[in-house]
Amino acid sequence: MYTGSIEGLIEIFESFPGIGRKSAERMAFHVLEHMSPEETHRMAEKIIETKSNICFCESCQNLTDVSPCKICSSLKRDRSTICVVESPKDVSTIENTNEYNGLYHVLHGALSPMDNITPDDLKINELLLRLTDGTVKEVIMATNPTVVGTATAVYISKLLAPFDVVVTRIAHGIPIGSDLEYADKITLIKAIEGRQEMK
Repeated sequence: MYTGSIEGLIEIFESFPGIGRKSAERMAFHVLEHMSPEETHRMAEKIIETKSNICFCESCQNLTDVSPCKICSSLKRDRSTICVVESPKDVSTIENTNEYNGLYHVLHGALSPMDNITPDDLKINELLLRLTDGTVKEVIMATNPTVVGTATAVYISKLLAPFDVVVTRIAHGIPIGSDLEYADKITLIKAIEGRQEMK
């Protein structure tokens, strides 16, 4: 057992996704043993500053420090296509392929009744509002190829039926059950190229 302060720091790191007890302990003791007071202050200030400055893009709902974000503001992007993803990390992953030039929409999750995540918890209504002016001709569902990701894609595709848009799904060159952030560049490019219309 550690003192209350150390245990509290370990618990904070342990609350991060994918960080277990041992990793949290290593991170906590790195801060305590190897970082100077100035470094810890800079880290804490950067976290606070970033958290304070970041907001949702008014259009695509991606995390940004200026709204609309750089992608939505760019005149070079194809405004007839929207790629729907689960998280801001997925936007970065697809952007790194340098193959997609449309816009994005970030849902901030996937439908999961077991986790009490309902349509109201996702940025679905914001997506529907973007389709009302007729500019968008294709919506690419690039949710993760997991059970909840696929269910989310199917649910949204049904909501899009009244709109004059083609709804496609990225091809499953990405392994079933994995996340986009772990896909290599070539696999992701092929998945986007091989997208299919959802019916």
